[in-house]
Amino acid sequence: MAESLDTEQIKDWRSIITLIIFVLTNIVVLFPFHIPFYIPRWLHNAVLDGLAALRIIRRREIPQNHDKPTLLVRLNLPLNFITAPLIADLFLLAILAIGRQEVHDGTVGADGISPIDILVFFLTLAYIAISIDASGLIRYLAFKVLQKGDGVGHRLFFYLYTFFFALGSFIGNDPIILSGTAFLAYMTRVSSNIVHPRAWIHSQFAIANIASAILVSSNPTNLVLAGAFNIKFLVYTVNMIVPVVVTAIVVFPFLLYIIFADESLIPVTIEMHELPEEARGKPPVNPNIPHARGGAEEEEEEEANEGNGTLLSLEEIMNPFLDKGGAAFGAVIMAATLITLLAINAASNSGHDRPVFWVTLPAAFVMFCWDLGTGWIHRHETRRIAAVGRQQHEAVKAEREHRKSLRNSPEQNAQESTEERQPIATDFFSKSLKITTPSDAIKLSIDTKASHDCHETSLPAPILGEKEPFPEVQSPSSVSKTSGELNDATRSEKNKTHSIINGIDSEKRAGRFQEEPNQPTTLVSLCENAYVWLQETFPTVTVVLSHLPFPLVPFAFAMFVLVQALVTKGWVPVFAYGWDHWVEKTGTVGAVGGMGFLSAILCNFAGTNIGTTILLSRVVQAWKEIHIVSGIPISDRTFWATVYSMALGVNFGAFSTAFSASLAGLLWRDILARKYIRVGSIEFARVNLPIIAIAMAVGCTVLIGEVYIMRKETPYDA
Repeated sequence: MAESLDTEQIKDWRSIITLIIFVLTNIVVLFPFHIPFYIPRWLHNAVLDGLAALRIIRRREIPQNHDKPTLLVRLNLPLNFITAPLIADLFLLAILAIGRQEVHDGTVGADGISPIDILVFFLTLAYIAISIDASGLIRYLAFKVLQKGDGVGHRLFFYLYTFFFALGSFIGNDPIILSGTAFLAYMTRVSSNIVHPRAWIHSQFAIANIASAILVSSNPTNLVLAGAFNIKFLVYTVNMIVPVVVTAIVVFPFLLYIIFADESLIPVTIEMHELPEEARGKPPVNPNIPHARGGAEEEEEEEANEGNGTLLSLEEIMNPFLDKGGAAFGAVIMAATLITLLAINAASNSGHDRPVFWVTLPAAFVMFCWDLGTGWIHRHETRRIAAVGRQQHEAVKAEREHRKSLRNSPEQNAQESTEERQPIATDFFSKSLKITTPSDAIKLSIDTKASHDCHETSLPAPILGEKEPFPEVQSPSSVSKTSGELNDATRSEKNKTHSIINGIDSEKRAGRFQEEPNQPTTLVSLCENAYVWLQETFPTVTVVLSHLPFPLVPFAFAMFVLVQALVTKGWVPVFAYGWDHWVEKTGTVGAVGGMGFLSAILCNFAGTNIGTTILLSRVVQAWKEIHIVSGIPISDRTFWATVYSMALGVNFGAFSTAFSASLAGLLWRDILARKYIRVGSIEFARVNLPIIAIAMAVGCTVLIGEVYIMRKETPYDA
């Protein structure tokens, strides 16, 4: 470590480039973009044809138009939080700025930080937490909290705030964001007097990240800190629980009475739409089964785009699905895992005698086997639900496309002009029909189009996907026998429409995708069918694996290597000397305030809160080594004040000014976008700035009082 304290090497050109690359990488993580590049069309086509000849992908489609194709094909290279750090590492390797040692220390580990142990531990524990979420437990508990609120706005806001804090303390922020965000999006949509969901979704995101600071297992940033400074899990929780709980208590009234003090955001009385009686009696839908809601998925998308979708949203929150067996088993596994972790960690000498994933990996495997077993036992039921749902989904989608094609056709436009001048009897007849479901309305519009051509109207089928064709009713005797006969083209179109609507295609009824005409089976199509089979047979396992934060793995490894490059090139010691001067001038209070500010701000500019934790941990380690070499010890109070203020900052910094301050922020934004709630970057920063300012001020103030009571000015002993 003594060699790494040499700051003279920062004058070397490779050290300068290393720092520049690190800064540019973090800017790209903050503002991702695509780089377009062009390749010759003949090369592009040759590659595609070669892959098709090997039956890896489907044969490419030949354009039907006669326009001369361009000579170049544009492709886009994404630069984001996954690719940018990886490209930066490869570039530094190419110019020999880093070598084997930096790659080894950044992946296998060094100085108490073991990336492999941290990531395996976090992913395995995340599997258990997300499996509990997939069982429907969080949605069900949120529904019970909603009932407990009894329509009183301030009371419900308090109950949900407390619920998300309590649950987030144990299972972390990711499961809360996965289920809680969707629940709040639906809840605010079905309320008639909540104008905007801003107060509910931002408060949930803030409290989930505040709660994640209590347990080491709740956030990978906490794991990095515990490993870097040999902190036992129980000791970490004892030191963090008071500042975090006090912060949560103080922030609540600020959110309710100052930041979101608006009747349109948090009404005194929340008026919810009523769920129809027939909908209450329906069995709840398992959202893990693909297309379990059938055509309602397409209808919800269409209605949500038009500002509706109230009934479907009501069904999501007022009739939640709950797998009681999976929820109970997952809760027991999670509790046993956390208790075992705390017990073993507390009994060890240093807190890290054995890798922590030795506990979480077997527990996750047991949970995985449970999910596999239950999926296999219920495979016939889930396959049937998925097959019927996919048939209805494809039928509704086909109906929509059919309506669009009819609406855009020249014949339809001309006919609509004629209808405006002279309405026909069919319009009057169609208006007298009773429309019972959204699907009936869709079918009616298609059949009405057919009736315009043949002067007859088809009644809508009561249930989407019936095998029988629609019964046909002749319009009044204003049409003659000759004019009532269908010509071949009209009959063919009508038969095609009935075939699409009723889902006669056997492949779609079986829930499988039929290969396109003249397309052989390929590796891609086999993978698609295999994935569909897995979704239908093991829905819980498939959903949980798809929600695991796998992008965290390449990102974390690449960031560890980048920070290790700063260590070996002398930049981390430079930062450590600067921090040492700051602490000498400001003391313990300055250490808490300075590290809290730095860690919260750098989350937005240093590769999310994970990258910030890696960088600042190395800086504090170098700062400790500076005092070991100089023989002037750091006081125990100042050192631990620095470490725990960093823990506050990297957890709270997730809800600061940028979505990319944490991977949870990116996940939160994407979930809201899927629920048709758009949160812009400026709005995100504007709403969160007062919240993070209050949270950090309260947390750091409590931490200062805690370290002055619990810690002494005696030298820190590593």
